Amino acid sequence: MMSNDPKFNPGDVEAVDPDTGLHYRGARIFKAIMEALLAQGMNTARNAILSGCSAGGLATILHCDNFRALLPKSAKVKCFSDAGYFVDLKDITGRAYIEQYFNNVVTLHGSAKNLPPSCTSKLKPGLCFFPQNVARQIQTPLFIINAAYDHWQVRNILVAPGADPEGTWKSCRANIKDCTPSQLKVLQGFRDDFLKAMEGLGPSSTREYYINSCFSHCQTQQQAYWFGPNSPRLFNKTIAEAVQDWILERNQFRQIDCPYPCDKTCAETTDIISSEDI
Repeated sequence: MMSNDPKFNPGDVEAVDPDTGLHYRGARIFKAIMEALLAQGMNTARNAILSGCSAGGLATILHCDNFRALLPKSAKVKCFSDAGYFVDLKDITGRAYIEQYFNNVVTLHGSAKNLPPSCTSKLKPGLCFFPQNVARQIQTPLFIINAAYDHWQVRNILVAPGADPEGTWKSCRANIKDCTPSQLKVLQGFRDDFLKAMEGLGPSSTREYYINSCFSHCQTQQQAYWFGPNSPRLFNKTIAEAVQDWILERNQFRQIDCPYPCDKTCAETTDIISSEDI
């Protein structure tokens, strides 16, 4: 969604961008991929899962019910979003940076017509990119996996580009262990605001969540987070175990971790951050 590489950049705009030559047609690519998969046998699927991480996690939430509608009514269809619950919060300077950013993305890609009408009928399309404004209306079973101190959101929503010109947050943005007491206080406030935004899920037997307190982003794509010997645990369950129980409908999982630094299971995985993320 946010890539500047046209191979990955989605959208649904008829005209080619005259300045860059880019085609914003990812919505059509998704439709074409689904048509191909359905023709190859998915039209008789008994079980189907839509998932993604980061921008893919957000897309999973936004398209969950659309995905369900493409599959047989008899099929069990579920969606799980990893690190896609982006929140609409102001940065440390009071700017609504991420709100404007998402609005620009929606405008550039012509996304309004592909966003949930239950949201766009009430709010500006850019606001319908935030899960807190759309998740409550989702009918398909949905599992949210997110870190309460998601490091992408810390670096791009809380301490957004341009919000720290003197670099006082540089070390803290790179590793939560290097935050000063005053910065940790701000991060705890960010966690509180994130959890308030999670209320947008609403009470439902079809929505579950795994919210830990690791300083991470995308926890389903690396074995060290997902199901390794030192993987994070919440109520003594790894992410993989919680997701497995949900998929197999053995147990419900709706758990929120205690605030940093009480969860010691994050210690071995906190440093698994690529330089490009920073």
